[in-house]
Amino acid sequence: MTGDVLCIGNASGFYGDRFDALREMLEDGSLDVLTGDYLAELTMLILGRDRLKDPARGYARTFLRQLEETLGLALDRGVRIVANAGGLNPAGLADAVRELADRLGLHARVAHVEGDDLSPDGRFPGALTANAYLGGAGITACLAAGADIVVTGRVTDAALVTGPAAWRFGWEQDAYDRLAGAVVAGHILECGTQATGGNYSRFAGRARDLRRPGFPLAELHADGSCVITKHPGTGGLVTVGTVTEQLLYETGGARYAGPDVTARLDTVRLTQEAPDRVRVEGVRGEAPPPTLKVGLNRLGGFRNEVVFVLTGLDIEAKAALVREQMDEAFDRAKSRPAQVTWELARTDRADADTEETASALLRLVVRDGDADAVGRTLSSAAIELALGSYPGFHVTAPPGKGAPYGVFEAAYVDRGEVEHVAVLPDGERKVIAYDGATRALVDVAAPPLPAPLPPGPTRRVPLGLVAGARSGDKGGDANVGVWVDGVGGGDEGGVGGGDEGGVGGGDGDGDQAWRWLVHEMTADRFQTLISESCHLTVVRHVLPNLRALNFTITGLLGQGVASRHRFDPQAKGLGEWLRSRHLDIPEVLL
Repeated sequence: MTGDVLCIGNASGFYGDRFDALREMLEDGSLDVLTGDYLAELTMLILGRDRLKDPARGYARTFLRQLEETLGLALDRGVRIVANAGGLNPAGLADAVRELADRLGLHARVAHVEGDDLSPDGRFPGALTANAYLGGAGITACLAAGADIVVTGRVTDAALVTGPAAWRFGWEQDAYDRLAGAVVAGHILECGTQATGGNYSRFAGRARDLRRPGFPLAELHADGSCVITKHPGTGGLVTVGTVTEQLLYETGGARYAGPDVTARLDTVRLTQEAPDRVRVEGVRGEAPPPTLKVGLNRLGGFRNEVVFVLTGLDIEAKAALVREQMDEAFDRAKSRPAQVTWELARTDRADADTEETASALLRLVVRDGDADAVGRTLSSAAIELALGSYPGFHVTAPPGKGAPYGVFEAAYVDRGEVEHVAVLPDGERKVIAYDGATRALVDVAAPPLPAPLPPGPTRRVPLGLVAGARSGDKGGDANVGVWVDGVGGGDEGGVGGGDEGGVGGGDGDGDQAWRWLVHEMTADRFQTLISESCHLTVVRHVLPNLRALNFTITGLLGQGVASRHRFDPQAKGLGEWLRSRHLDIPEVLL
């Protein structure tokens, strides 16, 4: 650590991310703390099933294999490692790290954070996993006690940054603005290379090499401001655009609530300080809510699917025929699955020059509490049609046995009902108490809007020509963040154009694009463009500082990713679908 700056990096955005990232982040530049985010709603379900097979499991085993190659390097360089890889068994992972260090002949002070697992107390009967989202204070206590490695269970993703920041700078519980700045930094870092050009909606035509983006880091200051960057010479890019997209990812309104603080996303200011350096400042914070979110995973039953390939002419008639035949087969079997869902994807083209591009896909998904109803019943019904259905009958793969699926839901408990515990390197158990103020979460008042653009000539073109977007999931809900910058120039619209956008903020073109977007892209217009949402609740949130709109769509994803309710179960491509839709866009923006 140098001066009043904490250099904190990220080496994992999910369980299964780039294996070599931990080593790369340690070798490619200087760091004080290296974090790893391994947990997500689906991951908790996977770890829950692991724990059913073996109670000693329940943590991300990949982290141990990564640490085997890098623990000595981290200790030599004095880099503290903080990861939520403990999942459902942080104590077990901490023991495994100690055993690893002993085997390697290394002295590592290992601590862990627990108390998030609420499943043993029986308050959520039938839940496979029930975990409260803890804040960063337990991590702070572990680091203050000298820990080299801190592993946690279900803390918020941003807690991996707020914990080290509060330790480094000595922040108290009511340092809301500073904690909020760390939350924003943590949210930007948490998904790894999504902040450095990965999955970037405006990647096309960029001069940078985006094939292997470097992982991000934040130079965090004592006032809560930071600079987002990456190690020199690594791939990808860090621009106001890449950072804006990650800020919008899996968020909702202007108040971004967590156990440490509620961060006001409508106060965030971004500036391109230099190539691959984006300054984040101005973040305001408020007291956190009086409750903690609890993520619940349950086993929902069994699912199976089969995809029929329909080629050439009469696609709709072929689809109708096989649907009728399958319905009759289910009736004859007297074990119709409880849920039967059909989707026809018209991927076919007229007069196609390949068979694949002449074909459409008809997807049948079935769910039931009985494995046989989605296994033997489906496979028999589908395969028996092979010689007696539509012309050209074939499937992408024969259906197999039904697979279990999970259901995710969120609950909330009073924070006083959760015992947050830091288990220090010497084994001392320190209960982390929160005795600060709380504030009930309510939406902010709608901000004033800029004047609309004056009338002028338009062209009907895709929204993506002038706007970026990123989408994601929260349980059964989805969100799509849409933003604009200095259209026609670089991401930032500053001096010089190009990928780096020069130094400075936006320009007149960006202001005009924002004036158009904020009046054009209403919740009603969103529902017109995204037909799946037309019968659901869509709420628009306006974030003027980011020139962004964030749309939340309630219920789009059914019962969460593990139930695989739709073709894109995590809404990852929803933003790109929106960008592909055509609108009458003012020519001045094109």
